[in-house]
Amino acid sequence: MVTARKRIWGWYFFDWASQPYNTLLLTFIFGPYFAEVARAHFVAQGLTATAAGAEAQALWGYGQTIAGVCIALLAPVLGAIADGSGRRMVWIWAFSACYVIGAYGLWYLLPAQPDLTMAMVFFGLGLIGMEFATIFTNSLMPSLASEEEMGKISGSGFAFGYLGGIVSLVIMLLLFAENGVTGKTLIGIDPIFGLDATEREGTRAVGPFTALWFALFMVPFFLWVREPRGTHRAISLGTAMANLGRLLKSLPSRQSLFAYLMSSMFYRDSLNALYGFGGVYASGVLGWSVTQIGIFGITGAIAASLATWIGGKLDAARGPKPVIVLSIWVLIAVCCVIVGMSREAIFGFAFAPSSAIPDYIMYGCGILIGAAGGTVQAASRTMMVFHTTPERATEAFGLFALSGKATAFIAPFAIAVASDISGSQRIGVAPLIGLFLIGLILLVWVKPNGEKQA
Repeated sequence: MVTARKRIWGWYFFDWASQPYNTLLLTFIFGPYFAEVARAHFVAQGLTATAAGAEAQALWGYGQTIAGVCIALLAPVLGAIADGSGRRMVWIWAFSACYVIGAYGLWYLLPAQPDLTMAMVFFGLGLIGMEFATIFTNSLMPSLASEEEMGKISGSGFAFGYLGGIVSLVIMLLLFAENGVTGKTLIGIDPIFGLDATEREGTRAVGPFTALWFALFMVPFFLWVREPRGTHRAISLGTAMANLGRLLKSLPSRQSLFAYLMSSMFYRDSLNALYGFGGVYASGVLGWSVTQIGIFGITGAIAASLATWIGGKLDAARGPKPVIVLSIWVLIAVCCVIVGMSREAIFGFAFAPSSAIPDYIMYGCGILIGAAGGTVQAASRTMMVFHTTPERATEAFGLFALSGKATAFIAPFAIAVASDISGSQRIGVAPLIGLFLIGLILLVWVKPNGEKQA
């Protein structure tokens, strides 16, 4: 028998299973490896090292832009169809397959003569799979427990997910990902299973590893999570689109929901870009190796796990809005530091030659990004629950995904353009500050309890 507690833990396991796509692929292992390979490729074509780094960052941004547009266009429609039919699990199965195929395909990005377009296609497929699967798993959240427990459940789920990210990252760094110079892993051994360090097979294994991790740890989810009984109906595209149309038309009269969707459109897009470009920035501006970036990821993920768990309790006690506001201010401060710092100086104040201070500052930024980023995501999920009902949850979370992806092209595109124009990865991050501020301003019109009774 599947108890309520098992059902909640099964739901937590989706966060545990899916987090490595963000931790290993988007931010700390594959993203920097892609930047390293792309940078070498552009240098070989005659660009300077600085211009090649900016070009690699721009390409990474354009690839994520395309995936974001696909997610934005399809998320609300799929959500409406799922709510109309009452079916969520079949969609989770389908997009889980996209996740696994996309992640596995990253193995084929070779260090010499790399097919950068193919890598971005596989990465985009997996990212789309992860985002869409997340929509449908989030939509099951209102049926897990009472409204009073939503903050704790959301925070605990994210905390558990970040813990999974930490474990997967530690395994990659200790046993697989080789240093590009020494060919050794973090503990000084060759990559296991006879993987060839000269071909970067240890680092490239992050794709198949992430795919296998997801497939293995989704087992508890599929065994223990159930849809509400008696909800399955025939799929009607016409009815689904009509319901979606009514929801969209109602937004101007639902001030809190409308303001929240607009706000999250900007601050979540900025956060995703900060995740997506953090490792690329550290690689290009500070010259960090994949191993150093991995350690950076571990410290950030530990901070995220702890802060998100604490944030969930604060969310349950005070509501999600104060948690969101505080987190955004922290992220704005971090962006200011990143823009103002290089290997040589911070805000015009020079470091001593070969100083490790910029490294320590960046590690501190990673801790704050992890803590504030994880907390704002968990609280955002709770706030969305406060603006919907269990019957229309998938549709609402489809809109939530739309709000996070409708402008998903803006932050990566702004970074890409700023990087191209300035020729500087550091200046390229500056647009995120403005996007975070817009999100913060729009939160003024969001009710602390959403559309629930206080």
